[in-house]
Amino acid sequence: MTVKSPSPCPVPDGLAADIAAASRILAHQGVVDAMGHVSLRHPDAPDRFLMPRAMAPGLTTPDDILQMDLDCTTCGDDSRKGFLERFIHGEIYRARPDVISIVHSHSTSVIPFGLARKPMQAMFHNAAFLARGVPVHDIRQRFGTTDLLICDCHRGQDLAKALGQDDVVLMRAHGMVATGPTLQLAVFRAVMTEVNARIQHWTLTLADGGEIDALSAEEGVLADAPNSGASARAWDLWRLRVRQETGW
Repeated sequence: MTVKSPSPCPVPDGLAADIAAASRILAHQGVVDAMGHVSLRHPDAPDRFLMPRAMAPGLTTPDDILQMDLDCTTCGDDSRKGFLERFIHGEIYRARPDVISIVHSHSTSVIPFGLARKPMQAMFHNAAFLARGVPVHDIRQRFGTTDLLICDCHRGQDLAKALGQDDVVLMRAHGMVATGPTLQLAVFRAVMTEVNARIQHWTLTLADGGEIDALSAEEGVLADAPNSGASARAWDLWRLRVRQETGW
């Protein structure tokens, strides 16, 4: 039986350009390379989300944005190929109504913390959101030996469960997912998680086996409060670069 594609909902002006810009910003900041993706829950249809078609993030344009339902079926008659791991997005949006934007990346500095028995900690105030905890999703625990990809709803649901109510989840031998209540904050968190990982690597080297004086959970709550404003300031700077490059 052929499954009918859901009809698309109108997309507000400028939103596709911001999503395309977010993809390019993540590439500029070294969070993604040829792989990785960002999405945004549709502001007028919570059961839909917007994300680029399968392509290198740094090449994304506003015309490359697809609209999908939470089952990750492309809306309308758009036949362009979506990302294989779009189920990361659909299932987290389904499980977390508070999440408005999601970034998935293979950030190289982050990956070791999903492999070593050393948890990621919040190293500085711009990464204070990490002080709430950074769980690690190990796909083997439910699915055994796999290709490590979140390529269907069941794997997406398992990842969403591992994320829980946290902002970031690491994926063993794979990468990470960062979430946020806005596109700007999700991008900011993805960038700052990569920066935080680099700082933690350096700090571990300096500590030479000693303890690290990372942010406490209480400090994380207090320090994260101003980050919404900081993320908007960072977005304005990063977005300007894309606008200067592209004209949109």
